[in-house]
Amino acid sequence: MNSKELGAEGEKLACRFLKRKGYRIMKRNYDSCWGEIDIVARDKEAIIFVEVKTRRTNEYGYPQDSVTKSKQHRMRKVALTYLKKNGWEGDCRFDVVAILMDSKGKAANIELIRDAF
Repeated sequence: MNSKELGAEGEKLACRFLKRKGYRIMKRNYDSCWGEIDIVARDKEAIIFVEVKTRRTNEYGYPQDSVTKSKQHRMRKVALTYLKKNGWEGDCRFDVVAILMDSKGKAANIELIRDAF
């Protein structure tokens, strides 16, 4: 499985995981001129912008460690674009779903970090 396939599998797993937690998936891979947000969802009365990070090992750190300050800054710009385009004035937040895969390509651990930044 190459890195693009790993990312796509991670996003699929994250969507299933979030649905089980009561999130309603509104959009996947929302694109703007500032970049992309993996998942846009609703959790009760809030819009949630979700970054999914999937890794095969934690040899170079945990998946969530790769959501850097510059990535957070870009995500905020993309989120603002989404909110303006959709006329949303309610609550929103940024969550991270961190996924570690096992050697067989199955999710060994899925962690939700609510209000990550």
